[in-house]
Order: sequence, then C-alpha cells, then structure tokens
Amino acid sequence: MNAINYPLEDLVKIKQKRFEQAIYLVEEKKALLKREEDILTKVKKARDKVLKHKEDKLKQLRDALDEGERTDKIMQKKAYLDVVKDDLEVEKKKVQDQQKSVKEAEQELEKARENLKQKQKDIEKLRLHRKQWEKEMKYVEKQQEQLVQDEIGSVKHIMKKKEKKKK
Repeated sequence: MNAINYPLEDLVKIKQKRFEQAIYLVEEKKALLKREEDILTKVKKARDKVLKHKEDKLKQLRDALDEGERTDKIMQKKAYLDVVKDDLEVEKKKVQDQQKSVKEAEQELEKARENLKQKQKDIEKLRLHRKQWEKEMKYVEKQQEQLVQDEIGSVKHIMKKKEKKKK
C-alpha cells in the first residue's frame, strides 16, 4: 500500500492552501473591522464635542435673553448657533457614514468566516475520503496477498502430490 500514493494528494494540498488563505483573510477582515470601529469612536467623540459646544452656545443665548442683552448681540449669537448646528449636522453625517462602514466591515468579516467554514468542511471531507480510501486499499492489498498465499498453497499441494506419485 505504501507504493500507492493517494490520488487526490494534489487536491488536498490545494484545499489546505485555500484554507490557510481563508484564515489570513479572516484575520485581515478582523483588523479592518477594528480600524473602522476605532474611526467610529473618534468620529463620535468629535460629534459629541460639537454637540456640547452647541449646548453651551444655546445656554449662553438663553442667558443673554434672560439678561436682556442688546438685539444685535442676540442676533449675532443666533447666527453663530446656526453655524454650530450646521457643524453638528456635518458631524452626525460623518457618524452615520462611519456606522455604515463598520456595518460593511462586519458583513465582510462574516462572509470571510463563512468562507473559512466552507474551506474547513472541504478539508474534513477530503480527510474522511482519504481515511476511507486507505481502508479500501488495505482491503485490496489483503485480498491480493490472500490470492498469492492461495497460489503458493496450491503450488505446494501440487508439488507434494507429484512427490507422492514419484514414490
């Protein structure tokens, strides 16, 4: 049996290489997801900073109204508050866009994991096939050995018969 090589050995090597590539891809996708999540955290912090600034300016405007400040100063503060609101909208949009990027990265990671599972199943199928093939080869080898032993036995029997006839 050792003389006979497994006929699907090249396929096993190819599948193993693809499995290793799938592992690498999963690790790569995990790193990408981590980077996207880190970016999301930074963008959220920037948004929160602008939100706090807006709240502070709104409080200042309310205090100015309560104190009865001049109309031109109040109008100036309202105009600035509008600018801050626009900045906040921009930051919120950045957060939404980054959340989409994180979601996409999560989906890519999930696809890579599914691919890895499939590659693992392929390798397992080939391993089981090889095990079955080796079992069959051992059986065939035993059968051939038995045939050789039967022939040797029949040749010995014929030889003994001939020797008995000669006597």
